[in-house]
Amino acid sequence: MIGIVIILMASWLLLYFFRHEGLQVLGICPLRQRSTEFAVGLTFIFLLKSMFIIIDSMVYAIDWKLNPAIDYMHTSRSFLYHLRSALTEDLVFRGALFYLLLQKLGMHTAILISAVVFGMYHWVSYGVIGDGIVVLIYVLVTTGLTGYIWAFTYVKTGSVLMSFGFHAGWNFFNTLFYDSEPYGNLLFLDSTRRSLSGTYGTLYAIFIGIAPAIFTLIFVKWWVKFKSISEEESPM
Repeated sequence: MIGIVIILMASWLLLYFFRHEGLQVLGICPLRQRSTEFAVGLTFIFLLKSMFIIIDSMVYAIDWKLNPAIDYMHTSRSFLYHLRSALTEDLVFRGALFYLLLQKLGMHTAILISAVVFGMYHWVSYGVIGDGIVVLIYVLVTTGLTGYIWAFTYVKTGSVLMSFGFHAGWNFFNTLFYDSEPYGNLLFLDSTRRSLSGTYGTLYAIFIGIAPAIFTLIFVKWWVKFKSISEEESPM
């Protein structure tokens, strides 16, 4: 939490020094609207992740078993942990610095820079720097594409909160089913799973790496259009 406070303070200083603006550019207000966007992002990503878990289950023939050692307090701590970690990353990669890049370089260049840096950051966070060029490219493309869509979401909604919902929801939902650090397999264990190698394994890895971002992009474009139509139809 101290880290988030420091990032917010640094963000305010950058925004004030370079643009004479404040943290309002992050799109925190109006609070009701932004809270709704966060909740919508969280709900959408839960549904999307559920769909991909079903696909995973069919592809790998996974037999899910309820974790006999379920600890709901541990699960709550996981949720709070992923809220903090996602917010930290969103403030760094899609916060004040990103806003300044938007004003200086324009949307497309700023989003691309944010996405590439976000992807390279995951070389470190995933611990794959020594795993070979193929793995590095895969992580850069998949996480970079995700970062691109989340930055695009900020531009189109004018707020970090919907992409924050995407980010926190995806990371937390992973911990309920899959092994992860520092939390994982919180609710379910995959007692059996078949391996998938060769061409099929490669193609599926590519699909599972980029498809969620594509579905998210489609949803964001629909949401922006839906909100625009709703505002036009609302009485003055």
